[in-house]
Amino acid sequence: MADKDHVLIFDTTLRDGEQSPGATMSHDEKLEIAELLDDMGVDIIEAGFPIASEGDFEAVTEIAKRSKRAVICGLSRANFKDIDRCWEAVKHAERPRIHTFIGTSPLHRAIPNLDMDQMAERIHDTVTHARNLCDNVQWSPMDATRTEWDYLCRVVEIAIKAGATTINIPDTVGYTAPRESADIIRKLIEQVPGADEVVFATHCHNDLGMATANALAAVEGGARQIECTINGLGERAGNTALEEVVMALKVRGDIMPYTTGVETTKLMHISRRVSTVSGFPVQFNKAIVGKNAFAHESGIHQDGMLKNAETFEIMRPEDVGLSETNIVMGKHSGRAALRSKLKELGFDLADNQLNDVFVRFKALADRKKEVFEDDLIALMRDQETGEEYDHIKVKFLRVICGTEAPQSADLTLTIDGKDHQTTAQGDGPVDATFNAVKALFPHNAHLQLYQVHAVTEGTDAQATVSVRMEEDGRIATGQSADTDTVVASAKAYVNALNRLLVRREKSDPDADVKQVSYKDAG
Repeated sequence: MADKDHVLIFDTTLRDGEQSPGATMSHDEKLEIAELLDDMGVDIIEAGFPIASEGDFEAVTEIAKRSKRAVICGLSRANFKDIDRCWEAVKHAERPRIHTFIGTSPLHRAIPNLDMDQMAERIHDTVTHARNLCDNVQWSPMDATRTEWDYLCRVVEIAIKAGATTINIPDTVGYTAPRESADIIRKLIEQVPGADEVVFATHCHNDLGMATANALAAVEGGARQIECTINGLGERAGNTALEEVVMALKVRGDIMPYTTGVETTKLMHISRRVSTVSGFPVQFNKAIVGKNAFAHESGIHQDGMLKNAETFEIMRPEDVGLSETNIVMGKHSGRAALRSKLKELGFDLADNQLNDVFVRFKALADRKKEVFEDDLIALMRDQETGEEYDHIKVKFLRVICGTEAPQSADLTLTIDGKDHQTTAQGDGPVDATFNAVKALFPHNAHLQLYQVHAVTEGTDAQATVSVRMEEDGRIATGQSADTDTVVASAKAYVNALNRLLVRREKSDPDADVKQVSYKDAG
């Protein structure tokens, strides 16, 4: 049994978070995020769903081999084939865990067409099989919060007797309220034989905006493991946000006297990295890691902050890894200053990488009077997305726009090393540009999202554009930043297309496993 005052942090960004439409990460990106999570002090990393695809299996295997501190966990459905495949991946870790699950609510029991007794037998057999392979086994009754109470108690007891060491109670569809969340955990611990010998976990979704509240309530009810993701990334409305529960426990230790092992000063960096590799921007008013989380505009607030920061801030920016001062750089700044600032922001570059970024920084500094930290982060994001996905590149763009339609775009794309040029018209400069891309590189992808926001203030601010596209069920997100919004739009659109091409090339029959009904253990 875990320390009664310590809460284990179980991060599922690489599994549940990656199931967000369009959030699929590359192999190297998964390894990087896992390393950051391990270094930050996360207790358990759910590295993926090994049976889902060969790519998932390879990523979980490599993460298991590289892990230094964290338990490395893989997900598996309630069958021997899944469990065996999961074990093959996680067994390389110094501290491996198998996480197996099955849907226990009436709605979910109907999917495999099992009655209560048949499902109970399967739970017993599969948990037993997992425990024979690994001494650290987690079991989840998917949609637990809508499962009949007596049956939930029955299957939890079966899983414990079969050898599960952690029992996770998922609020799979974000249906629960905080009081219920606490009561479920408390009553299970009180009523189920052997419950005091295992760790109870909570896995909450944010469909009603209560994931963080439900997770913290479950801890008060006796749960000692919180399943969560960076930035709350996850299917539909997302999961419990790691940064929110960790900081809530730290700030409100007076009423929630529990500890975690997470080094909170690393939260901002990993939040930005997950945002970059997933292509999901962090909303400005997001708690803890949002751009406005420590911003004060009201005169009363500003006056109070100048006199005493605690007047309107319950935590210090530096507690979550945010620089207290936003140092401005410009065209006279040198390589050493740029390297130092990027390292402060979490980017440790080799000399050749620094040289490339320095050229881009100087070009940006020539266009902007002042280059802020957020500008540099946007520059690095643009650099990274452009490096990996370069089948198509924007070489030249000129648009004609104004009050008289139609607007037009002259575009040159470099496709597999060869330049192709066209002129297209559209309803506005962005539409014309996208039409030009489609003329040069015909495709059937559907534009699902087009979003623009300014990185910093001023008319010379960089614009970050996010584009989400869908093709035959495959979804990809592209991002780019530029002081010219239309250029940023073109690059983001092309970046999304490049990502779709990667998805298309990697598609295989096994990849469809993620689309089965049992894709979510919470």
